[in-house]
Amino acid sequence: MMTSFAEMTLHNMESVEVFASEGKGRGLKAAKELLAGEVVFAEPSFAAVVFDSLSQYVCHSCFRQQKKLHRCGQCRFAQYCDRTCQRACWEEHKQECNAIRKNGKAPNENVRLAARVLWRMEKDGGVASDSQLTTLEDLEDHVADMPEEDLKELKIDVHNFLDYWPSGSRQHTVDSISHILGVINCNGFTLSDQRGLQAVGVGIFPNLCLVNHDCWPNCTVILNHGKIELRSLGTIAEGQELTVGYVDFLNVSQDRQKLLKQQYFFDCTCTHCSQHTKDDLKMAVKVVDGKKPSEEVVKEVTEHSLKALEQIEKARTEGNYHEVVKVCRECLEKQGPVLAETHLYHLRVLSVASEVMSYLQFFTEAAEYARKMVEGYMKLYHPNNAQLGMATMRAGVTHWHAGLIEVGHGMICKAYAILLTMRNQTEMELRMFRQNEYVYHTMREAALKNQPMSMMTEPVAEGIKSLFRRK
Repeated sequence: MMTSFAEMTLHNMESVEVFASEGKGRGLKAAKELLAGEVVFAEPSFAAVVFDSLSQYVCHSCFRQQKKLHRCGQCRFAQYCDRTCQRACWEEHKQECNAIRKNGKAPNENVRLAARVLWRMEKDGGVASDSQLTTLEDLEDHVADMPEEDLKELKIDVHNFLDYWPSGSRQHTVDSISHILGVINCNGFTLSDQRGLQAVGVGIFPNLCLVNHDCWPNCTVILNHGKIELRSLGTIAEGQELTVGYVDFLNVSQDRQKLLKQQYFFDCTCTHCSQHTKDDLKMAVKVVDGKKPSEEVVKEVTEHSLKALEQIEKARTEGNYHEVVKVCRECLEKQGPVLAETHLYHLRVLSVASEVMSYLQFFTEAAEYARKMVEGYMKLYHPNNAQLGMATMRAGVTHWHAGLIEVGHGMICKAYAILLTMRNQTEMELRMFRQNEYVYHTMREAALKNQPMSMMTEPVAEGIKSLFRRK
């Protein structure tokens, strides 16, 4: 007999224990030894919504992107793949549907998610299953820590919520609404589409909210159609705390600490921050015959790199890819004699250059840049990091397109090994590689037909836990 997802979730929660983590409040630790790639636990969302910007292009039930969706005939806001998805979502959507019709329009994603959370809490009392380790009332909202500008936005959302919430339903106080909106603000996790390549919505996962941050975490999160899996990156001893990265490690410790303070309201004191681990590599300069470039030259190239990255982003947003290539080439030529292969600004330019040049089918040049980028990543990232695996896969495909089949094959094998380590137990474990195979075969088909392919970037490197409402 097949095991239901709820049963699987309950079984997996036997691998963890809640404990008081010193200086962090509550946390989760391993209740037994965990091996690399093992599922620590899986969890469906307590509530989830599609982003405002994608509400017409993504199914509101399974979060798949589709060319043609079927709109709810009553509220005319929610979109679904087909009747099956619509029926599956009706229990969650019916109160939302009535509220949208009476309000005349759908509110923003903050308010929609807060309403879905409160409707779920009214139904289940804040605990959806026996495997849920905490209630939403017990999660931190950090409303008291918000800066003035964020508080203004919060008050607007509270006002819009009160207009949206049905008059016939149980009424909530301003404080209780503010708490839920605050919880969403600092505990919302982004949901990816079916390929794992784009964030399309946000959900609340109570158990996952208990996992604390570390800049060099021992776990990673895989997002699958509204569900998450927490997986170990290496062997974790019984009693060891479980951690994930809230922000990308590819920032110097000072910048990571600043981001964590601004977005999650805590001071990171992990070993990598306190010891500034690998900061020297991320800001390293090139040494030739024991000599370093002068401080004046380094400053000049650094400032040029920052300006170039701004120009690259602007041109990329506008779809002016030949301008992107021009700026990248000029910047890389200037960086070459000065910045080391692990320098952050050098890696960021290499990443964009390899991606855009692949899109324009400059495969030989793209392969060179992709190889250099992966070499830099390998010296900075955890060996089982998903970002490293995705970058290596992309570099392997680019080398193959450039006619460098042996190098390309080797890179694809390395990427497969990284990704398989993370997903190695059941048929579910193959999805990550199949998502990469989709990228692989799409790029291959475009190359063989000598046609431009659609731009498909790597997942945005913002860390696992992402504030959906911050632009």
